[in-house]
Amino acid sequence: MSNNPSRDDVRQASRREFLGSGAATATAAAAVFAGEGLPRVHAAGNDEIRLALIGCGGRGGGAAVNALSVAGAPIKLVAMGDVFKDRIDIVKRSLDSQFKERIDVPDERKFVGFDAFKKAIDCLRPGDIAIFATPPAFRAPHFAYAIEKGVHTFMEKPVSIDGPSTKRIIELAAKADAKKLKVGVGLMCRHCDARRELFSRLRNGEAGELIAFRGYREHNPPHSLELAPGRGDMSELLWQVKRFHSFLWASGGIFSDYYVHHVDEVSWMKDAWPVSAEATGGRHYRGKIDDQNFDSYSVEYTFPDGAKFFYSGRVMPNCRQQFGVFGQGSKGAFTISGSGHSPAKSTIYNGQKMEKDRIAWAAPQPEANPYKREWEHLVAAILADEPYNEAVRGAEASLVTAMGRFAAHTGRLVTYDEMMNCPDDLTAGVDSLTDQSPAPLVADADGRYPTPNPGKFKYEYRGERAAD
Repeated sequence: MSNNPSRDDVRQASRREFLGSGAATATAAAAVFAGEGLPRVHAAGNDEIRLALIGCGGRGGGAAVNALSVAGAPIKLVAMGDVFKDRIDIVKRSLDSQFKERIDVPDERKFVGFDAFKKAIDCLRPGDIAIFATPPAFRAPHFAYAIEKGVHTFMEKPVSIDGPSTKRIIELAAKADAKKLKVGVGLMCRHCDARRELFSRLRNGEAGELIAFRGYREHNPPHSLELAPGRGDMSELLWQVKRFHSFLWASGGIFSDYYVHHVDEVSWMKDAWPVSAEATGGRHYRGKIDDQNFDSYSVEYTFPDGAKFFYSGRVMPNCRQQFGVFGQGSKGAFTISGSGHSPAKSTIYNGQKMEKDRIAWAAPQPEANPYKREWEHLVAAILADEPYNEAVRGAEASLVTAMGRFAAHTGRLVTYDEMMNCPDDLTAGVDSLTDQSPAPLVADADGRYPTPNPGKFKYEYRGERAAD
């Protein structure tokens, strides 16, 4: 065996020297949690953490910005991958304009196709970071390859969309732990300082027993959900990936993608996952939209102690808009997040009237950006080599969200255990897709895709017919 250390050995040693003793490690992590940034000096002059961005849509570009913005962290973007080259080019131009000295992605490290994630990760070294911001269907196979290569992971939410994909993520999380890999999940509200203080105050009983929650995400379509005039020369598979919000196999639909934050926030504050969900929903005037989503959803989640969470989702133009989650305790009401994900403006009230003269506590303003905080926390854990794995919690939040969607699409009350063990595998086979593969979902002779019809099928849009 050679006595000459490898480049990776030197790199890992220099990180340990940078962090120094356990006290120095704690100091570095504490600095991040206090919003002071990481130390700007480290032992090796070229000890950067390499970053690969897989999935170059808006959220992928946003995650890359957040990663590159961590103060003092030696992060450099070295590879990008997507199934659409134009998305890589658009995000690359934007990042170049903001972080020119920290972007090193020549054309030969821009990868296009369903195997782009492997090629991008292969540009990394053990201990580097891969960002996964592709449609959620691809989380498990991408995560598995990152673990195989010894790469830390940041995964956008949701990380799963049904029982089988949730189980896959949970199993992979254990493998990541075995290799001491760090895993962040893009449920950034958990990293919000205001919400964290609210959680502590609720645990201390300041609102009394937590009895009920309600939440709303009702707004105009944030992007086009129309499938007409059609895909043109694009393959059916690429068309479905491009319009992933419209197809359950690719994303869990708008319910899983849009509503998971609110479901996770409420479950966090309650300190429990709901045990069941029943729901209604409907497709209204559709115009040129022919996807697999409902336009409106109304869900009643039940927690183990009987407390309820009532959630309303609506993506329709020209209707009343609401965005927030709220709770009621035996001593008073509270706001978890009032109008959007950031700032939260978390508040506790004396009594049930949510009025200014009844405020018992309000989160200080301005608030730190939780999208930045989640990256500060992840990078601090990597540099300090502290245990950090959000994959199981992310998978459970994704499952509970899917439980509400499934209940609306089938018209049945669904329990947590039933959802976890449901055999309907929406993402089966995605790990073997190539540019020449047929699409997982097939339209009928009229070009229409199968849609949920509550009471008709055992599963959301397929399987044996439900009992009469």
